[in-house]
Amino acid sequence: MKKAVIIGVGAEQGLGAQLAKRFASEGLHVFIASRHQSRLEALKIEIERAGGKASVVCTDATNEEQVINLFEKAGGGISLAVYNTGNNFPGQIIDMDAEYFKKSWESCCFGGFLFGREAIRSMIPSGKGTLLFTGASASTRGRANFGAFNSAKAGLRILAQAMAKEYGTKGIHVGHVIIDGAIAGDKIKHNLPELAEKLGKEGMINLEGIVDSYSYLYNQPPQSWTFELDLRTSIEKW
Repeated sequence: MKKAVIIGVGAEQGLGAQLAKRFASEGLHVFIASRHQSRLEALKIEIERAGGKASVVCTDATNEEQVINLFEKAGGGISLAVYNTGNNFPGQIIDMDAEYFKKSWESCCFGGFLFGREAIRSMIPSGKGTLLFTGASASTRGRANFGAFNSAKAGLRILAQAMAKEYGTKGIHVGHVIIDGAIAGDKIKHNLPELAEKLGKEGMINLEGIVDSYSYLYNQPPQSWTFELDLRTSIEKW
């Protein structure tokens, strides 16, 4: 049975959880990871009720030992690995302490290094596998009041590109998906309900559509790999 490792699994109507459900429905045994055990257990039950297979591994993406343990639990021969970790870290540079900036970098970039390294180590013996990173508009441009987040996401993007060039010839497909806008999921609806209402259905990126794009990348043949996709609504100003 093919296996997928997905880290950054949170709310049920969130990207990580929906990716896990989709790839489980496509026949992969999904290893779901985050720091929130209860959410993971609830998702595991849901996946198994639908006929899929899932395993829970509580993991801090910035902890090297825990990330290594995640892939040890999954075993060798991973077909798919998705790094979906890294919340926004807003703030003005002059008001920002070093620890805050470091936390942004660890979550958005350093964790991606740890996860990507272990994923590739797992995939190389079989000579195949797909490693996908979730990016943002911050991955490609700097904005006022988002210096910590911009620099970390840009670092992750360049790291992913380096991995793609370094390991593509070894059969590893590395991809980076830029999510340019708010996702129509639980996070914005619960944490920023006024913004969700203002944006409306047409102003938020459809969750199923995002998952479709990850599935598309995973199923690409090696003769036509895509490194980067950017996703946004039709009305997003970019």
